[in-house]
Amino acid sequence: MSLFFFSVTQEELREMREQPINSQAEQEIIDSIEEVYFSSDSFDMVQHELEKLPPDLNLQELEEYRDKLKRQQGAVSKRVADLILEKQPSYVKELERVTSLQTNLQLAAVICTNARRQLSSSKEGFTEASLGLLANQRRRQLLTGLLKSLRTIKTLQRTDVRLSEMLEEEDYPGAIQLCLECQKAASTFKHYSCISELNSKLQDTLEQIEEQLDVALSKTCKHFDVSHYTKVQLAYSLLGKTQTAMDQLHMHFTQAIHNTVFQVVLGYVELCAGNADTKFQKMQYKDLCTHITTDSYIPCLTDLCKALWEVMLSYHRTMQWHEEQDKEEATPATDESIVGRTYVKKKLEHGLTRIWQDVQLKVKAYLLGTDMSSFKYDDFILVLDIISRLMQVGEEFCGSKSEVLQESIKRQSVNYFKNYHRVRLEELRMFLENETWELCPVKSNFSIAQLHEFKFMGQCRSPSVSPNRQASSSTGSGEVSLFEQYHQDGNPFEMQIENKEEETEDVLASNGYESDELEKSVYQDYDSDSDVPEELKQDYVDEQTGDVPFKSVSKETMRSRKRSDYCLNKANAPILTNTTLNVIRLVGKYMQMMNILKPIAFDVIHCVSQVFDYYMYAVYTFFGRNDMYESSGLGLISSRLRTTLNRIQESLIDMVSNSHVLSRKEKVPIPHLSQLVVLTASGTLYGLAQRVVATESLVFLAEQFEFLQPHLDTMMPSAKKPFLQQFYSQTVSTASELRKPIYWIVAAKAIDYEQMLLLMAGVKWDVKEIMSQHNVYVDVLLKEFEMFNQRLGEVSRQVRIPLPVSNVLWEHCIRLANRTLVEGYANVKKCSNEGRALMQLDFQQFLMKLEKLTDLRPIPDKEFVENYIKAYYLTENDMEQFIKNHREYSMKQLTNLVNVCLGSHINKKARQKLLAAIDDIDRPKR
Repeated sequence: MSLFFFSVTQEELREMREQPINSQAEQEIIDSIEEVYFSSDSFDMVQHELEKLPPDLNLQELEEYRDKLKRQQGAVSKRVADLILEKQPSYVKELERVTSLQTNLQLAAVICTNARRQLSSSKEGFTEASLGLLANQRRRQLLTGLLKSLRTIKTLQRTDVRLSEMLEEEDYPGAIQLCLECQKAASTFKHYSCISELNSKLQDTLEQIEEQLDVALSKTCKHFDVSHYTKVQLAYSLLGKTQTAMDQLHMHFTQAIHNTVFQVVLGYVELCAGNADTKFQKMQYKDLCTHITTDSYIPCLTDLCKALWEVMLSYHRTMQWHEEQDKEEATPATDESIVGRTYVKKKLEHGLTRIWQDVQLKVKAYLLGTDMSSFKYDDFILVLDIISRLMQVGEEFCGSKSEVLQESIKRQSVNYFKNYHRVRLEELRMFLENETWELCPVKSNFSIAQLHEFKFMGQCRSPSVSPNRQASSSTGSGEVSLFEQYHQDGNPFEMQIENKEEETEDVLASNGYESDELEKSVYQDYDSDSDVPEELKQDYVDEQTGDVPFKSVSKETMRSRKRSDYCLNKANAPILTNTTLNVIRLVGKYMQMMNILKPIAFDVIHCVSQVFDYYMYAVYTFFGRNDMYESSGLGLISSRLRTTLNRIQESLIDMVSNSHVLSRKEKVPIPHLSQLVVLTASGTLYGLAQRVVATESLVFLAEQFEFLQPHLDTMMPSAKKPFLQQFYSQTVSTASELRKPIYWIVAAKAIDYEQMLLLMAGVKWDVKEIMSQHNVYVDVLLKEFEMFNQRLGEVSRQVRIPLPVSNVLWEHCIRLANRTLVEGYANVKKCSNEGRALMQLDFQQFLMKLEKLTDLRPIPDKEFVENYIKAYYLTENDMEQFIKNHREYSMKQLTNLVNVCLGSHINKKARQKLLAAIDDIDRPKR
């Protein structure tokens, strides 16, 4: 193509340049050129154009085609010329560089020529010896370096010995550091063939160190040692496997818990089995727990908790170590180290819950593996206390409420308590049926807090804390956690047996009287009182307090007190029986169980109420049940007390009284009074001493329940508190009300009221003169009261009769006497005004003498008699009003009153009207 285009003459080119053509037209011309012209330089364009000519040639067409080719040639030439002009500066510049390069090459040729000439001179100037020296020096330097390398290789090959020593010394960081340095050095000399084997050996050694390090890490799970753990962590840090170490650590703790509990239980099972049978070793842990014997149950549980405590303490100390490390870290933390610490912290925190869950599940399997229903009470309480301590550990360990343990111990407790309570109720029935209701001699300062069973109340004001926890904790806000208290040594589960040994109790008075230090000193020497001032030997009673001052107690008085049980019964000495004491102890045991285990608190309190109910019902059945109540009209049993007794009978008492039916809804057979207790002898005031002991022991028991109410209230779930309140308001508070029906039976038999009626029937009441002398029946009645007072004194020598009891007895006797008087007056057929005055005289004489016998004021039912006597003088209208207002009188008494008045100041018509009024009053009762 170039030949074709450059065949154009210079003149033609000049002409084409001079012709104006724009760039667009030029580009169109170039684009119209056939593609074949741009194919290759070997292209023969002339041949190509000739071949394109048609067979018939047309001059005009040929000229036009020629002009077209010229235009194409001109456009291409113009474009080429423009490009040449455009590249002219680059061409000039490149030409200058070529020229410069040519100059430099000429200079280099001169330098080379000079160097060859000087080298030739040097060769001629040095000898062969000089060159030999230089070669030897170089060889020496090479050999020195080789020797150094060989020594390093020798040291590397001996490293395994030192590594073994370091591993035996448990210097894991040093061993890893040395191993890593050796690997680094080995990589430097890897061009030696012997080093390649060494490098492989070092890698094996490093893996071996990691295995031993893992074993060392597992040892920290049972016995945490700060220096040991620090070495292990530093070693893992050098390996860059801190997070891996944490994962391994948790795996080891899980394994440690499993291995620990299995080995503890296996040891006890094999020990109790007494043979070398290996079948136990192949058992699952859960199955193994079922082979624990009753005798070994508590020791095994204690050791189990001790071992688990060691594991948890190690984990707790592990966390502390990491917390302290984070605080002490002084170097600026990198992103990588921050991520690592965060991972470790989260892993440890998450592990708390996991580990405690494992512990709970292991202890749960142990707890449920044995039926504890036949355990002794103290043993079961000890189990509860151990588990309570373990739950406290869990709360301090990870803030857990230990739901798994609570549910497990609740199941066992409900089962145990159900059986325990059934047996205790049966025992209580046996006690009551064998009780002779003799006074149990206790000290005058006796308090239930002195009994073993209530020690926990003094140790633990808050019912949510177990006794051992209080014993081991300081009071107030400065309470020390178990993990702080037993940080270095000791174990919170070692206290169980110790507490049992420490219990002491001194509540019984010796030989029926209290051996106070003062009394002891007086009894020691009766005759050595020559140095004692005479005034201190005299007895006197403080007029204001009624107490005998200690300093005034003479030895004669002390001798007399020693001889007389009655004198030694102080005014505030509690009256209770052995059965009462057993009931109180039983309540204390029940409360201990509630105190340690809240979930069954309501069940236990319900059972406590049943114990009180049964005791109360027994006292009522033995001493207070009598069919004469209704006829007395005294209202001895209140509706509240009657409702309570009916409720107890329906819900608790098995009236069939067959012992084998005990399982029926926890009902207890009705108790029967011991045949040794005689209540029919007049000489003993119909068993008054036994009645006092029984009734007042019940009142004392009720007082103790009142004292315990705040504590029981704190234990009771909120939803069940109404039950407790109802128990106190409807049952406990009614205990003292049993005094009325029980002592009424004595009062009804102590005085011969029938004799009174016979004597009164023989009196003539329609006398015409005012009498100055009272009737004989009054003296006989007063004689009866004097005899009653004397017998009270005799009974009081056996048992102290409290003032409320004395008052109830006197009140009953006086009420019955007054009602007997009214009944006697109501039997009178004829009576004059003088006869009615005689009645008043008799009654006043009775009151005057009676007031000297008793301090009871006012005299009960005094108005009952006086109003009846005075009613004789009432007019018809007043009498009618009297009948309507005084319904305490019987129909017979009111009718007699109307009949006796007939003829004196009431006529027959008025009599009929008044009798009709009496009939109307009586009708609703029918």
